Amino acid sequence: MLLKPDPHTPLSGGRLFAEVLADAGLPEGVLEVVHGDADAGAALVQAPDVAMVSFTGSTEVGREIGATAGRLLKRVVLELGGQNAYIVLPDADIEQAASAGSWGSFLHQGQICMAARRHLVHQDVVEAYTETLARRAAALRIGDPYRTDAQIGPVIEHGALTRIAAAVEEAVAQGARLVTGGRVQGPFFPPTVLADVTPKMAVFHKEVFGPVATITAFADDDEAIALANTSDYGLTAAVYTSDADRGRALAPRLRCGVVHVGDQTVNHDPALPFGGIGASGNASGFGGRAALDAFTRWHTLTTSSPARAYPF
Repeated sequence: MLLKPDPHTPLSGGRLFAEVLADAGLPEGVLEVVHGDADAGAALVQAPDVAMVSFTGSTEVGREIGATAGRLLKRVVLELGGQNAYIVLPDADIEQAASAGSWGSFLHQGQICMAARRHLVHQDVVEAYTETLARRAAALRIGDPYRTDAQIGPVIEHGALTRIAAAVEEAVAQGARLVTGGRVQGPFFPPTVLADVTPKMAVFHKEVFGPVATITAFADDDEAIALANTSDYGLTAAVYTSDADRGRALAPRLRCGVVHVGDQTVNHDPALPFGGIGASGNASGFGGRAALDAFTRWHTLTTSSPARAYPF
């Protein structure tokens, strides 16, 4: 098995995994870590000895890998991006919902495929929710997580910083209201809340992959579902409500691979199947039995005894 981490994460994405598995007793040579750029990844996908490819990354690269694997008749598991909806119903406790929403949007600077990107909030509570989420976002401590008690660290690299800032500026130019954050601070981008976001804005559809939470109001459950499903992505979603039955009734209508009721979107249990549909990938290939099925193959064996008689 070959593991190629992203060039930005050679330690946490490569060496750490190798050391943990070695400590767990994995025999030497079963896992090898290969470092390199996109060319190295492309070579691995095309290598004749590689029978199956599992990729976590952007939708654009995932499509290229899927096309290559298809031509070579290789199995492929794609875990791609997400523009995940966090639906807040009018019966929700606003403080609790905003706390969960803040965690879902700003954990790890929002650089998680499962992060809550689009906060869809009932019109009766959207003002209170916006104020509460912005207050919590502004209170998060920014700094070097190795030296302080910071809750928000730097983004992965300068290019990401520029991209996030450009997305926020574009949203404001298109009519979104900047409630808090939105200004680059050295290598940091502060937790940002954009209100009055509509489906006509690019930020509603494009994955920013940073600490940016957008807020869109809805009038009823049907509109909430329609807004949530207005996306090419389909990774995770969440419904925050005090009525679990109501949340579970809405869940099957959401076009995505995972739905959390009474919680936020970054809430994966590794024992459960995980994966998305559409631009988020090709369904569940991680977690529990799904992972076993994805990374192994069925081998059918039959034995006839005594020998069967045939009329030919």
